[in-house]
Amino acid sequence: MHKSERLFQLVNILKSRRFAITANELANKLKISQRTIYRDIQHLQSSGVPVEGEAGTGYLIADYDLPPMMFTLEELQALLLGSKMVSAWTDPQLAASAQAAITKINAVLPEKLKQQVEELPYLVSTFSHDKAHQEITLQLRKAITNKTCIEFHYLDVNQQPSHRITDPLGLVYWGAKWTLIAYCQLRSDYREFRLDRIQSIVSLTNTFDTNPQKNLAHYIELVKAKYQTKSDDQCHQ
Repeated sequence: MHKSERLFQLVNILKSRRFAITANELANKLKISQRTIYRDIQHLQSSGVPVEGEAGTGYLIADYDLPPMMFTLEELQALLLGSKMVSAWTDPQLAASAQAAITKINAVLPEKLKQQVEELPYLVSTFSHDKAHQEITLQLRKAITNKTCIEFHYLDVNQQPSHRITDPLGLVYWGAKWTLIAYCQLRSDYREFRLDRIQSIVSLTNTFDTNPQKNLAHYIELVKAKYQTKSDDQCHQ
């Protein structure tokens, strides 16, 4: 790791902390020696970065804004690929923000990097994401953010219609389709709904609360445990 990158990461770690962090903890996070940490802290302090604390007690940065830092080619590729995926697969508002981010990144790129970025080996397809799908995604995102209950009509895998009222908890992309993870009020349990099978949707006026047994993270943990159990069973067959 170059010194400039190490100093950048060190400042980010210190800025993210509410309480002081010791040189030993910093050294473990950055995988360097404590001696290097002490040298880097002295370098930051002499450069005007307001690092508070001392050896043996820990270090902390109060209020400090980092100057802009040029990204590496691979970091740029990751940012642009992610922005293109958001632009293609989410809702119109997020898509517009992603496009704005791409424009800002391209505006400050040197010509040499622009050419390399244009040769990005990934293509993000937008063929199956029509306007109606984007509007549903937008409505769902707002309902999840505001914790607003939703009512919708749905077609299952056998094209059988159903009517649901749910507490929407999150949107998950599994690699092929977007899925709504929701707590179904009829079943009193988690349910998954493919967005391309939602026929119509209405946001209701009533809201809901999450709790340790009803939230997206809890659902993901249940899924992990389920597939781990299946994997263990197969290993013992």
